[in-house]
Amino acid sequence: MGRSAKDPVPTYEALLVLCCVVTSMCYLGSHMRIPVVPLFARTLGADTFQVGAVNASFLFTAALLSLPLGLLSDRLGRKRLITAGLLIISLSSFLLCFSTTVLEMIGIYLLFGTGLAAFAPTMMSFVADFSPPTHLGRSYGWYTLALYGGMSAGPALGGALAGWVGFQWTFAVSGAVTLAVLFLVAGLLPRAGQVLVNRPSKRPTGEVAKELVKNAPLLACWVATLGGCLGLGMFVTFVPLYAQDQGVRVEQIGFIFGLQALCNALSRIPFGRLSDRAAKRSRLATAGLLGLSVSIAGLGPARGMGAFLLFAAGLGISMGIAFTAIGALISEVVAPDARGLAMGGYNSAIYIGMMVSSLVMGAVIREIGFKNAFLIVAVLNLGATGLFHRVFSHSPA
Repeated sequence: MGRSAKDPVPTYEALLVLCCVVTSMCYLGSHMRIPVVPLFARTLGADTFQVGAVNASFLFTAALLSLPLGLLSDRLGRKRLITAGLLIISLSSFLLCFSTTVLEMIGIYLLFGTGLAAFAPTMMSFVADFSPPTHLGRSYGWYTLALYGGMSAGPALGGALAGWVGFQWTFAVSGAVTLAVLFLVAGLLPRAGQVLVNRPSKRPTGEVAKELVKNAPLLACWVATLGGCLGLGMFVTFVPLYAQDQGVRVEQIGFIFGLQALCNALSRIPFGRLSDRAAKRSRLATAGLLGLSVSIAGLGPARGMGAFLLFAAGLGISMGIAFTAIGALISEVVAPDARGLAMGGYNSAIYIGMMVSSLVMGAVIREIGFKNAFLIVAVLNLGATGLFHRVFSHSPA
């Protein structure tokens, strides 16, 4: 049963725990397939470009729809969008069980991206809705700890399941986990209007959008996010193939992903708290983005399992430092009634970066190899980091 308007409003701590549980389970289920899908596509005869196209398809729809669906959550309510997103994500997992061609996988992943676009920016906005301004950093620290905790367990579990029971059963379990989260949200999550710390005014959509376009710190956060996620896209899409070429087994590839996400998760709490106390959150973000470039560049010459684990851990820690600070910065530099749109842009930047990396770098790898492709992406991230640092050097944030 859903929550009625007369039910008592949960405390900040209870809401944060609930959001963390929902997010962790959602990403556990959906990310069980992340290291598995490229390998499944390869069994269907896909080359590196086609594998990149599969991943790029869900990133395309997620990037395209995160902004409008983020805006829609500002107008229709967070809970409706979160519920719809979970339903679509679950359905896409079940459909993968029946896919037999790369083209079918692309179509299913377009649907998956729609679900992510509905869920991800809306849940991030919901966390900001009920968090006191003094607790934004730690709220996003705990929230993203849960997110990357799910991401860490998901690939490891998915890789193990795929090696044990096969690809189709792994996709079925992925869908079942996400469907369970849907029922949890429907029964327990309150509507955003019940938990807002400061109820925002309802300004016209055009006025809000015009304000955001002129917001240089927000745009810098979006650009830095896009640059960092070029690297994340390389990792997610091509490390399974590159590691397999170096003799790493399927089960071990899952643990490479798991370690990256675990380090990412564990770094969120201390650096989230540090960002609440730091004189400038942007300095932490810059440091994390620089570390991300080093880690991506290091994956190129990696050969054995130890090297992959080392740079995967570095990537995870760097992302934990950078993106916890960036998430809090975005909530600070926009008005409350623009958070859904701002977080939609943030998530669009994530998916655009990953999509471009997945789609374009597959062709680049085919021409110049994995090592040079990783280096190119690291340099591009450095450029985005430089722009971010320049904008925030003139800002108190």
